[in-house]
Amino acid sequence: MKRATPSVLVLLVAILSVATLAQEPTASPLAQETYWPTHGWRSSTPEAQGMDSEVLAQALDYVRQNQIPIHSLLIVRNGYVVLDAYFYPFQEGLVHDGASMTKSITSTLIGIAIGEHKLSSVRQPVLSLFPQRNIANRDERKNRMTVEDLLTMTSGLDCHVDHGEITLREMMQSKDWVQFMLDLPMLAEPGSKFEYCSGGMHLLSGIISQTTGRSELEFARRELFQPLGIEDVIWPSDPQGVSNGWGDLHLRPRDMAKIGYLWLHQGRWEGRQIVPADWMQAATQAHSHPGRGNVEYGYGFWVYAQRGEYEALGRGGQRITVTPAENRIVVFTGGEFEPGDIGKFIGESIKSDQRLPENPAGQARLAAAVSAAARPPETSATPMSKVISGRKYAVEANPRGLKSFSLTFSGPSVAVAHLESTDGRVEQRPVGLDGIPRLSPGGRFGLPVALQGRWESNSTFVFDYNEVANINCYRFRLTFVYDDVSIELSEKTGLVEAKFQGKSAGN
Repeated sequence: MKRATPSVLVLLVAILSVATLAQEPTASPLAQETYWPTHGWRSSTPEAQGMDSEVLAQALDYVRQNQIPIHSLLIVRNGYVVLDAYFYPFQEGLVHDGASMTKSITSTLIGIAIGEHKLSSVRQPVLSLFPQRNIANRDERKNRMTVEDLLTMTSGLDCHVDHGEITLREMMQSKDWVQFMLDLPMLAEPGSKFEYCSGGMHLLSGIISQTTGRSELEFARRELFQPLGIEDVIWPSDPQGVSNGWGDLHLRPRDMAKIGYLWLHQGRWEGRQIVPADWMQAATQAHSHPGRGNVEYGYGFWVYAQRGEYEALGRGGQRITVTPAENRIVVFTGGEFEPGDIGKFIGESIKSDQRLPENPAGQARLAAAVSAAARPPETSATPMSKVISGRKYAVEANPRGLKSFSLTFSGPSVAVAHLESTDGRVEQRPVGLDGIPRLSPGGRFGLPVALQGRWESNSTFVFDYNEVANINCYRFRLTFVYDDVSIELSEKTGLVEAKFQGKSAGN
């Protein structure tokens, strides 16, 4: 008998695989009840889940062509990962800051606490949960403020989101964040007016600590993360050890998708009702009205009733979007972008609730686009200057806490930035000069940092300090005049805008 060639064997395997897929029933929420991604996600071609590979490849092309600062994009349909892309310099396996996405996790944990009878209900007055504290500005309106009012951003507290979340910044400058929020005066009747208030979510974290005897992180590890197989977590806390209920929770994108999968299944996981189903139903319905567009607010969730979806949303483009009718979860992470344009491609990629014919050419194009996204871009080298190389500059007080810096140029593609902070921290990091960010370890929470720079003119050097997994990307515009340097500092999500001066301190 003549032996088949390798190419023929590959073709036969491909034909048999497609035939097997065609015989299997179409995936659906009910069909997936026995599959839980506790120990890892299953993957599928987009076509097997009724999606178009070509359109998804176009989405990645759009990101590259428009230099959109997205860090990752993960799409799950019918319980299968159909797209899992990471964009350089962010890397697969890293945790990423979810920013205010954290608020939806805090809401979920409040639901779990109520299900375990740690809390009686959302109608419980907030002040009754802190009987040992002396609370300022106490009046009848504050006495009526409930857990539900905090969840729906209608607390009535004198809390403001303008000027870069001024109340949140004031809270973080205080010695006791929970006490600061409890002491705020009332501005409106509880439940009467939507006012986005991150500090209110921190109060909910304080309530979890108060009623469970554990920090929100500890409670989440036991009751939420461990059952879902989530291990790699960073979640900072306030000076008293109360987890930041409003933001800063870091998870891997695939673990973010697990939480979305839990929400999609109304709080159920592996035969266990982790979050009460009635809580999930209530939390993802509209309870308050922000007053812009078609978006409404549930219990820590943004609700889009007309689109039939809800999401956890964070500053800079962080999203866990759940669309039950399409059995779909989309996770975005990034450094200040709006997913709307990319979302258009995702919507157009959904062609059917049935399997589509396999599209090998489209799948190959998509695989190539995913691979290209993870690689450094290919660009030519940019100019450099020898005048300031190695010279140390001391700088004025500034919001970034920078005390001094120097830049050393030793080649056309990479420089070295030496950064000294007022808290004593010293960093020595490579700076890509060829359009490719250079990664280095040991940033905040031990996560990597990426730096890249360019000469904007003969005297102005611009470099980006990108925290990558922590969202924040700081841009330094340095204009050198003799021994002086003028510095313009900005953060791409609007966190910081500042100008300050520096002076040469020699080599």
